[in-house]
Amino acid sequence: MGSPNKSFLHSSIRMIWAIAKSPELSLDETDLYALIERETGKSHMRELSQGQINKICRILQQMKDQVKGSATKPRKRTDEGGNPQTVAQRRKIYKLTEELGWNDNPARLNGFILKMFRVSRIEWLTVAQCYRLIEALKKILEREQEKEVDSDDKKETAYSAGER
Repeated sequence: MGSPNKSFLHSSIRMIWAIAKSPELSLDETDLYALIERETGKSHMRELSQGQINKICRILQQMKDQVKGSATKPRKRTDEGGNPQTVAQRRKIYKLTEELGWNDNPARLNGFILKMFRVSRIEWLTVAQCYRLIEALKKILEREQEKEVDSDDKKETAYSAGER
C-alpha cells in the first residue's frame, strides 16, 4: 500500500477534478491546468502542496458558486414554492396589491408583511396570516377608495359653490 500522504494527495487531486468537471464549470484539462499554473506557478498537480490544493479547491468552488448565482436570477414575484395551502390566498393578495398600485414595488408588500407578521416573504405566510393580510389590504383599499370619493365630493362642492 502507498503511504498515507500519497493517498491523501491522490484524493485531493480527485477533489480538484470533481469540482472542475461539475456541470456548472465543465472545465477541460487545459483550462484547469492554466488555472493551476496561474494561481500556484506549478504545471503539474502532483507538485502542489496541500495548501495549494486547498487554494485551488477554494477558487474552483467560488467559480462554481458564481455560475450558480448568476444562473438563478432573482424574480420579482413568484407563486412557486412557499406554503401550497396559501396559493389561492396569495393570488388574492396580489390582486389587492394591484388595485392599490403596489405591484411596481414588491419590497413594499414584503415590508408590510414583515411589519405585520415578522415574516420577510409572502411565500412563508400561514393560512391564518394570509387571511389577516387579505383583510388588512381590503381595509386599506376601502380607505383609499373613500379618500377618492371624499376628494371628488369636495371638488364638486367647490365647483357648484363657485357657480352660485
